[in-house]
Amino acid sequence: MENIKKTTVVVALTTLVIGLLFGWLLFGRTAKTDAIEHDHLSMESPETIWTCSMHPQIRSNESGSCPICGMDLIPLENENDLEINPMAVSMSPTAMKLANVSTVIVSKKSAFKSMRLNGKVQVNEGLAYLQSSHISGRIEKLLVNNIGEYVTKDEPIAYVYSPELVTAQEELFEANKIKESQPALYHAARAKLKNWKLTDNKIDQIISSGEAMETFPIHADVSGFLTEKNVNLGDYIKGGQSLYKLVDLSSVWVLLDLYESDLAWVKTGNSVSFTVSALPGKQFKGKITYIDPVVHPTMRVVKARLEATNKDLLLKPEMFVSGILEAQAAGNSEALIIPKSAVLWTGVRSVVYVKEQTENGINFLLRQVTLGPTLGDSYIIEAGLKPGEEIAVKGTFSIDAAAQLAGKPSMMSPDGGPAMTGHNHAANSASTPPTKSTIRENEQQKTAINSKEALTELFTDYLKFKDALVEDDFEGAQQAATLVQKDLDNIDMSLFSGKQHQIWMDLSKESKLAIEHVAHFENIAELREAFQLLSQAMREMANSFKPLDEVLYVQFCPMADGNKGASWLSLSREIKNPYFGSSMLGCGEVTEELD
Repeated sequence: MENIKKTTVVVALTTLVIGLLFGWLLFGRTAKTDAIEHDHLSMESPETIWTCSMHPQIRSNESGSCPICGMDLIPLENENDLEINPMAVSMSPTAMKLANVSTVIVSKKSAFKSMRLNGKVQVNEGLAYLQSSHISGRIEKLLVNNIGEYVTKDEPIAYVYSPELVTAQEELFEANKIKESQPALYHAARAKLKNWKLTDNKIDQIISSGEAMETFPIHADVSGFLTEKNVNLGDYIKGGQSLYKLVDLSSVWVLLDLYESDLAWVKTGNSVSFTVSALPGKQFKGKITYIDPVVHPTMRVVKARLEATNKDLLLKPEMFVSGILEAQAAGNSEALIIPKSAVLWTGVRSVVYVKEQTENGINFLLRQVTLGPTLGDSYIIEAGLKPGEEIAVKGTFSIDAAAQLAGKPSMMSPDGGPAMTGHNHAANSASTPPTKSTIRENEQQKTAINSKEALTELFTDYLKFKDALVEDDFEGAQQAATLVQKDLDNIDMSLFSGKQHQIWMDLSKESKLAIEHVAHFENIAELREAFQLLSQAMREMANSFKPLDEVLYVQFCPMADGNKGASWLSLSREIKNPYFGSSMLGCGEVTEELD
């Protein structure tokens, strides 16, 4: 019995010791761990900046997910990653690669501009001649009757009965009888006939025959093609009256349309190479000899005239011409020239992003510039940049979006705005960092910019489609339509949110259906039908998304689509009809302007 009691006491003491030890291990260790973790968090939270490994421009005071790609944010390990210049946007090489950013060094170059000019072949008025009659009378016979006939100099073209000439011949016969006694009278009679362009040989023949001629031939004064016929058989005419218009086509004029914005680049003596659609692969050349001093009041163009030799008669009046003029800036001086892709234009200001390389990394700083004349895909810079500076020419929208997120000066906010990054060393401790929703809102702003960039490319290719149809260029139109297809496929639908998402889904579907089979079309009429359907959707896109900084003109032709009428979009107010091309180029009117 006593042994049992001793055993019970030992077991109870052992159980108590084990319980105390287990409790210490459990609660003591947990409390210590909590204290350590609490101390760690208290040290980490005010200092740790979280960023995204794929999008280094993201900065946040708290952990979470990247608002762009959804990856987990990581602590910023190197404080040197923060921008030293508070007005600049820093980007790591990885971020630049992901954003597809590329740069060029600004330099001075010769300012050449390649201009595409359209116009028509016209008659060289200096080689046009009005064939008149030198005698009065009645047309007894016409030897040239058809427009387009070629007439050789000195060949007879008509015969005229002239009572005056019959009387003059009778006077000559009488004067010839007394020429020995009255030589002055005889010479006066001959001179009278010579005034009607009768030659001495012809007068001698009349005297020898002793009979008066009743009809007299009219000979061509020049060689040329008949372009106008002003008389008919049996008409009575007066001396000096025009019978025909003859034109020498061995040299022709080409009248080209110059827009006001191009006048500074064009001067007499400029050489122009041009083609006509009737002769594919054949190129002609000529020099500008005259520029009209007056601007057309409605077309807003100036006519530039060049002369072209036409010995083979390949160029025919009224042919449409497409010319290329390589012009140089006035004074032949060099200028700062940068690609258009480098410039962000707000309608008021033009800005670029200048790259700065420092020991802490790469920065981009917003710089306002003054644009000079455009050179096709480039601009002349009048002020704002210096030779040797490096600027971004690709991915500029991504840099600008990062600037907006960081509250730095950007395209739409030149003085910067509230910090969007959640990290601002200059702010005092009482300032409230932005929330994740704020960051997402600003990423949506970036998305809007990226969607505009994508739509700009789509509209650029649509306008190429339109221009090719204007030129009756089947292959060019088919290629441009294929580019539009690719643009539609490449645009990410996630770039549009809210109501705009549904609008984009509907309009992109309509556009894709309109040009679904363009690769298999065999004639330009099918392309024009597809273009008409595409234009309806593109007009709605232009209204909804404002893809271009330039004004888009809605133009309408009532005769298109079987006289039902159809519209299209153009960057120029001038009417150039894509539904009819050269057969009815000017049919249409501007019905709306989309700012």
